[in-house]
Amino acid sequence: MGSGTKFAVIAGCVALVGVGGWFGGRPAIEKIVHDYILEHPEILPQAMENLQRKQASQQLAGVRQNVETPFPGAVLGNPQGKVTLVEFTDYACGYCRRSLPDVAQLLKKNPDLRIVVRELPIIGPESPAAAKMALAAAEQGKYSQFHDAMFAMGQVDAQSIEAAARQAGLDLERARKVAAGPAVEQELSRNLEIASRLGFSGTPSWVAGERLISGAVGVDQLSDAVSEARGG
Repeated sequence: MGSGTKFAVIAGCVALVGVGGWFGGRPAIEKIVHDYILEHPEILPQAMENLQRKQASQQLAGVRQNVETPFPGAVLGNPQGKVTLVEFTDYACGYCRRSLPDVAQLLKKNPDLRIVVRELPIIGPESPAAAKMALAAAEQGKYSQFHDAMFAMGQVDAQSIEAAARQAGLDLERARKVAAGPAVEQELSRNLEIASRLGFSGTPSWVAGERLISGAVGVDQLSDAVSEARGG
């Protein structure tokens, strides 16, 4: 029996539980469902995956456009890419740093991939300052340069933020003004709100198509999500 047929059977049984309740047959129908699941436990992972995707779709409803629209310039990979992966990140996050090689592999293998990076500075006391400088770098068209330099610093403090900015070739005076401006503050507040609505409480977190992913899950799972977002 194929997985589609199995799900049709189990869905029918579940529906009958409700109907059976009207006719006093609920316990019998529940036993049928119980026994079927015991005989076919392989349906449970797929059922859970379907449930998670349904929940993700509901969470994304109403915020998809916002989550996939970057702060101007805060993009890695192909800015015009047809496939979008969203990453919520924090420069003080060790797991985000661990994910850098995975992101590099994805970009190398997918020339049509656009990674929208949403700064979510929630870990360290200097995380907000680093995030603001990153957005200031985006304003100068040097987001990826600062992004890479900042993560390479290995720590987040005032000295490392300025060092990364210099390494990225930023106009520091201009960058400081932008970082202190309302547009950057609004972006960080928006990112926090979006993350909360999507159920993200840490970094890295990812959005690809209808999938919401939390943690440094590895390149294989991210590749699957990107492939699915592309449509196969």
